[in-house]
Amino acid sequence: MGRRARVLELARVFATLGIIGFGGPAAHIALMRREVVERRGWLTDAQLVDLIGVTNLIPGPNSTEMAMHVGRLRAGGIGLVVAGLAFILPAATIVLALAVAYVELGSTPGGEALLYGIKPVITAIVLVALAAFARTALTGPLRIGVAVAVATLWLVGVNELVLLVAGAAAVAVARLGTHHPWAAAGLVLPVAGVGAAAASSVSLATLGAVFLKAGALLYGSGYVLLAFLRGDLVERLAWLTDAQLLDAVAVGQVTPGPLFTTATFVGYLLAGIPGAVVATIAIFLPGFVFVALIGPIANRLRDRPLTAALLDGVNAAALGLMAAVTLELGRSALVDPLSVALAVAAGVALAWGHVPSVLLVALGGVAGVAASAAGIGP
Repeated sequence: MGRRARVLELARVFATLGIIGFGGPAAHIALMRREVVERRGWLTDAQLVDLIGVTNLIPGPNSTEMAMHVGRLRAGGIGLVVAGLAFILPAATIVLALAVAYVELGSTPGGEALLYGIKPVITAIVLVALAAFARTALTGPLRIGVAVAVATLWLVGVNELVLLVAGAAAVAVARLGTHHPWAAAGLVLPVAGVGAAAASSVSLATLGAVFLKAGALLYGSGYVLLAFLRGDLVERLAWLTDAQLLDAVAVGQVTPGPLFTTATFVGYLLAGIPGAVVATIAIFLPGFVFVALIGPIANRLRDRPLTAALLDGVNAAALGLMAAVTLELGRSALVDPLSVALAVAAGVALAWGHVPSVLLVALGGVAGVAASAAGIGP
């Protein structure tokens, strides 16, 4: 297959994932595995797990950066850009439409019935991917112990970046011994921010600076994004109310694709279409830069004992986080016999191996809407 054909295929695959990718980063990565490992054989599970580990080392939206990594490996620099944009743009378009509705109507259209049917299917897809990743990455008692410990500690509130660093250090120390000068090496986080003076009216330059800072510095979940934006947009600049910011994050969570498309919603609220464009570009731009910089050296991390040990530890910790997130997703998705039945049916279809993920997600959505119309759903 020529490069042009590979680029077009990347655009098609990741645009589809951007449309059906409900459920957050763990779900997105599971959907990617289904497409790039099982269906197309572009990568092995081991390669994909290493990319998960590498992506967890840099700030920004993990699943979007995973798309960029896959695109780079498949078609070079142009593949990185195309895969990233293809994954971002469908979600940003959907969020922009909801932002327009929010401004015009004072609220956003509800999607409870749709999500009621989709979330059990996504849960099944994530569980299947998690099992495959575990077979590849959790190959000994140490890594299994790291994954279990990380999952447990995350569920009781320990910061996920702390857990990733601790997992990497634990495996490095166990494998190389404390005599190694860098065995317990940690990660240095950037602490410099982009400053902007408070203003009574919205400045596109300041808006861009706020979201550029978020994209360049932010590790963690949607709740971290909420806290990060609140400090700038609600407290310092007073451009948004708490209620508006919560609505923006909620829209990012219930729409497909990356949660960082919250920026699109906020940008439109504050400055219309120009604000939506500026905020979206600003929050995602650092991810493209980070992946372009780290991508070429990612494959060499396996060549040295220290970096290989650190990567194994990060991988184990990342899978522990993924398992914990899956548990939380399951709690919200499997709420009654019908939702459990949808998850089981999706699991059977996945085990059979011939049903595309997009069809499973679509069927789940139809089932949710039908259940709601029949009075047995939300």
